[in-house]
Amino acid sequence: MHEILTNPLWWHWMALGFILIAAEIIVPSFVIIWFGAAAVFVSIVDFIFNTDFSTEIFWWIVFTIFFEYMWFKKFKPKTLTKSGQADESIGTKGVAIEKIEPFGRGKARFETPVLGSSEWIVTSDESIKSGEEVVSVKALGNMIKVKKAN
Repeated sequence: MHEILTNPLWWHWMALGFILIAAEIIVPSFVIIWFGAAAVFVSIVDFIFNTDFSTEIFWWIVFTIFFEYMWFKKFKPKTLTKSGQADESIGTKGVAIEKIEPFGRGKARFETPVLGSSEWIVTSDESIKSGEEVVSVKALGNMIKVKKAN
């Protein structure tokens, strides 16, 4: 048993890799799979080069870091929730129900709800009179930036 723990064979790494990859089904975090993939790669390196245990551990760490980096920085889809993301609300038309001074605050009512509400505190870079049509430009936390509708 001591021999297996201090100098695992290539197929031990392969078995560990498959166990970790299978564990991803139970713990769906999409992180454990990369530890398993790294173990499979270590088994291939060990099969070809018959490396010692410290070299195998080194390569397991290197492969794991590489796979994690590639997944999180290069391949993982950028999933942003719609909560806090107002891209779908940009361009929504409304009417100013209070006068809006440049860089000041006012109120506007929109035709369709913007982020769940049809009435918002708004700001603008230009002066907008009450009753003028406005268009949403950007969500700024708890207020909407608007401009005059053309």
